[in-house]
Amino acid sequence: MRMHAQRRLLDDGRWHFQHGPIDIVLQLAGEQQACADAIEKAWQRFEQILPELVSELRYLRQPVSELLHHSFKHLVAQCMHRATAQAAFATPDGFVTPMAAVAGSVAQALLPFLAQPGVDKAFVNNGGDIALHLQAGESWRVGVVTDLAQALSGMQTHELVIDGAFVISADMPVRGIATSGWQGRSFSLGIADSVTVLAATAAQADVAATLIANAVNTDDPRIQRRRADSLRDDTDLGARLVTVDVPPLSEAQIQQALQLGLDCARDMQARGFIHAALLSCQGHAVLAESLECRVE
Repeated sequence: MRMHAQRRLLDDGRWHFQHGPIDIVLQLAGEQQACADAIEKAWQRFEQILPELVSELRYLRQPVSELLHHSFKHLVAQCMHRATAQAAFATPDGFVTPMAAVAGSVAQALLPFLAQPGVDKAFVNNGGDIALHLQAGESWRVGVVTDLAQALSGMQTHELVIDGAFVISADMPVRGIATSGWQGRSFSLGIADSVTVLAATAAQADVAATLIANAVNTDDPRIQRRRADSLRDDTDLGARLVTVDVPPLSEAQIQQALQLGLDCARDMQARGFIHAALLSCQGHAVLAESLECRVE
């Protein structure tokens, strides 16, 4: 049965767009008519995205190292490929597929249609991967949770409690935020409860959060891992082992794992790929921060 895109206005004034696995919440502030027109333009673009991705899915699931001579047809696929190819340096074996940036790239694709005259600010939240629009003088306060499992449970019971927040202002070089971890909706090779990344774009933040979360790791036989393709037959990770359970670890193990992730984050930071990152594991957290970006 063919899936159709659906949208609805939420009680708090936000919009919910859904099409197959793509589940997005949008919010705008500004002139009423300008915001209404922007939503309509974003909706028209949204309806096209899933069919475009499906048409190129075969290649989007391949490692970027095997796509050197491949040209993607559609803008979202191109964005996914560009962001992941640029981030491949941060992986031990260079393995990453364009799918590592899919959620952020989809969120980012709607942003130009929201950034219309009269729209002061907007966000597109695709399952925690967020693209931001900010006119001069505007800002967004973005909540941070350090335990993804607790956050997902809170979303179901409408009792979400945040552990902190980033304030993103228009004068900062940040328009993308993403979070990854072993308890999230996507597979992870590491043991981070959460890694939240701020970057210039949502696509960059998405792949960076994935790769930094993979780097937060330690060797312990009690950590349970399974082949990705045994858990989901359409995964782009193939036979790679992904984390399915992490027992309580010693403080030394946690600090070692976080340091590996922090080294990865700081390397990305030094290369200008990300702006800042907050890494969390079993009640411990470290921050790769910039001068103008701190967690409240």
